[in-house]
Amino acid sequence: MDYTQILLRPVVTEKATALRDANQVAFFVHPDANKIEIKKAVEAAFSVKVVDVNVVTRKAGEKIRNRKVVHVPGWRKAYVTLAAGEKIEFFEGV
Repeated sequence: MDYTQILLRPVVTEKATALRDANQVAFFVHPDANKIEIKKAVEAAFSVKVVDVNVVTRKAGEKIRNRKVVHVPGWRKAYVTLAAGEKIEFFEGV
């Protein structure tokens, strides 16, 4: 897979913004991508050195809301730790 297919979009939440102080960024990634592919994709897309990748997966399922069963989509998120001194300029204005 190409890195444009692996990295779907950045995670822009309060937690993800706070993680920038710890030199981490978060992305929603393709459900079939593994840690090695995610690391290579971030390094190729942003020209930075990646130290570690942690992945969180939420499975799709059904929930009951207002006495109705609704489908809740699943997602996969990657928390990428960058090397000391590395920054992604894309996240600096957020």
